[in-house]
Amino acid sequence: MILLGEKQVLTVTRVGEIGCYLGDHYESRAGDVLLPAKWMPHGAQVGDKIEVFIYKDSEDRPIATTMEPALTLGQTAVLRVVDTTRIGAFLDWGLEKDLLLPFHEQSYRLQEGDECLVTLYIDKSERLCASMKKVYHALEDDTPYAKDDLVEGFVYETSREYGAYVAVDGRYSARIAPQEMRAALVPGQRVTARVTRVLPDGKMDLSLQKKVAEQMSDDAAAVLMWMQKNGGVIPFTDKASSEQIRSTFGMSKNAFKRAVGRLLKEGKISIGTDCIRVL
Repeated sequence: MILLGEKQVLTVTRVGEIGCYLGDHYESRAGDVLLPAKWMPHGAQVGDKIEVFIYKDSEDRPIATTMEPALTLGQTAVLRVVDTTRIGAFLDWGLEKDLLLPFHEQSYRLQEGDECLVTLYIDKSERLCASMKKVYHALEDDTPYAKDDLVEGFVYETSREYGAYVAVDGRYSARIAPQEMRAALVPGQRVTARVTRVLPDGKMDLSLQKKVAEQMSDDAAAVLMWMQKNGGVIPFTDKASSEQIRSTFGMSKNAFKRAVGRLLKEGKISIGTDCIRVL
């Protein structure tokens, strides 16, 4: 059986000038698919087995290739936009014919040169297409990572309530909660994060912050540097609102209080009734 959108090993049933034809058995020619000569292994003969990927050519006919696609059916990958048209965006996925990402399958509008996380699916017209909206259920949940590992991820969706949804290595499901960010994230952004927890279902919780002790040192240094650049005075104390602290230092109120506590213990600042001064 010829499987659209997947890699499979097929048998050469005929050899001609334009290439060779492949099927799931050399005695059966029904539904054979062409492997053009430019991709045909040198000296290929009837009965040989060749691993190929099946997609459709510009005339919507099934065709085989030995080129390596960036993803197969149901997988996910981060792909680059090479063109945008009235029907959607076209993505580079390693084959001669670019992959269509229809407008209705885009989570946000894309421009040429953008990167996006997509999965591959077969649409109602039996064509291979990309989707950004089907990514969540296509991501793998059997992560090879453990708590405190550093990972690389691609932000594919954000929510004010739940934070940022991230595909680690472009394939594993993860989330960064709002309190684990130092600044707002946007879809299409790449991040380096720390695994804080691997859930029973294999999904990961991530943080953009270091461990508390390490983060406290970094935050204390950042607060001290800010003071040195701004006249040595913070015009509020650690009792200020979370919003004021975050807008000034880009950190949570708890992180700010820990940083101020570290500086106070080291004798580098003094805290007054309405301000903090460097010593």
